[in-house]
Amino acid sequence: MTTTDFRTTVAVNQNPQVVFDAIAHVGGWWSKHFKGNAKNKGDVFSVKFGDTFVDFTITESIPGQKLVWLVTDCNLHWISNKKEWNGTEVVWEIDRSGNSTEIVLTHIGLVPESECYKDCFAGWTGLLKGSLYKLIEEGIGQPE
Repeated sequence: MTTTDFRTTVAVNQNPQVVFDAIAHVGGWWSKHFKGNAKNKGDVFSVKFGDTFVDFTITESIPGQKLVWLVTDCNLHWISNKKEWNGTEVVWEIDRSGNSTEIVLTHIGLVPESECYKDCFAGWTGLLKGSLYKLIEEGIGQPE
C-alpha cells in the first residue's frame, strides 16, 4: 500500500520573496495566538487554538524558495492520538512561473490513514487558498 502525503498548491500574483515573507508571518494568516519566529533556520514557534497547539522548529530556510517546519510537539485535542503530528514536516516550496508564483504545501506524514486527515486536509487547503492567499494578494489574512 502506498501512502501519499498531503499536498496542495496555489498560484499568486506576487514575487517569491513576498510569498516567503507572508508564509513566515504565521500570525497574519494562521493563528492570532502565535509565539516565536518562523523565518530562519533554527527559529521556533507555536500556534494555539483553544486546547489545540502545535510547536515547530524551522529546519530549512531558503529565502524566496523554501521553508521546512518540523513539528516538535502538539496537542490535537479533537482526535484520540493527540500527538499525531509529532515528527511530521510542513514543507513550503515557492516557484516563480511566468507572471505568477506557485506555492506548494506538503505536509509530510499527514497521510489518508491519519486520524486527522479529513479535518487537516480541509484546514490546510482553506488556509492556503483562503487566508494566506488573501494576505499575499490583499495584504490582510484571516487568522483563526
